[in-house]
Amino acid sequence: MVDMSPAPIMIVCGIFLVQAFFAWSQRRQTSGQTPLIALEVLETPQERSAVFSLFSVGALGSAITFLVPLYIQIVQGRSGLQTAVAVVPFSLASFIAAVLVVRLFDRLSPRRLARYAFLLVAAGVGLLGVVIRNDWSTFMVVISMLLAGLGEGALVTLLFNLLVTASPKELAGDVGSLRGTTNNLANGVGTALAGALLVSVLGTSVHRDLVHNPVIPIELKREVNLDNVPFISNDQLLNTLARTSATPEQVKEAVRINIDARLVALKVSFFTLAGLALLAFFPAAGLPGYVRGEIPGSNPASREQGRKGPVAVDDR
Repeated sequence: MVDMSPAPIMIVCGIFLVQAFFAWSQRRQTSGQTPLIALEVLETPQERSAVFSLFSVGALGSAITFLVPLYIQIVQGRSGLQTAVAVVPFSLASFIAAVLVVRLFDRLSPRRLARYAFLLVAAGVGLLGVVIRNDWSTFMVVISMLLAGLGEGALVTLLFNLLVTASPKELAGDVGSLRGTTNNLANGVGTALAGALLVSVLGTSVHRDLVHNPVIPIELKREVNLDNVPFISNDQLLNTLARTSATPEQVKEAVRINIDARLVALKVSFFTLAGLALLAFFPAAGLPGYVRGEIPGSNPASREQGRKGPVAVDDR
């Protein structure tokens, strides 16, 4: 069998199933039957942009909360409780931003707010890639997580508010269902992508360091399964090498390779997530350019006009 992560295959299958679901829903609606989710909540380009942006920030958030505990618990060797406490800055910043971002609705358009928020996420994740070390650097890691959390919380509130105000009140249940489905799908995709990327980069880095390494002989390489390189702590690696013929010098070199490869894998993963956050500028560009007070939905006439497209000044 092909030795590769099933995550990319499952993601492609998931995209196919989502397309099949919408095709099935369209047929039911055309035939006069009730679909599981009213397709009117995705009728306009602005609503589709909001859903795609919601999916993007959900995937980024789940990837961050997957990679950071790995870094703290595996690389830093911290306990599960310490790892949970270390994630608090991200969650707290996300909560604060979700509550306070509504105060900006009168000043900034959804398009501009989303772009700023994605910039915060990109800056926070990119800074994580810069500051992580094999020794603990609490202050800068916390600052990085605060920035990413602020952007993530602001986006979740903004995009859900946008979906609700863009749809009639009778479709509020469908909007809630769409948000929940999008969030669950994004969580799975984000975790799968982060895991597949991390393991792929780790395996590549380990193999590169072992190819021409004079300290690690071919015989030792054969004793260790290098076809599936896991993200493990130094203690786990030492336990594995204790069952081989490795000498103390070879064990020391293997630990060094593991330390370097883990750090490279984490940095590449965080930088990739930062790049994906910047790419989210494209779906965010499709969000409306109006501010609160001009939001379609305050009355039937304005709602109908809003579903045809924003009528306010284009706040680019």
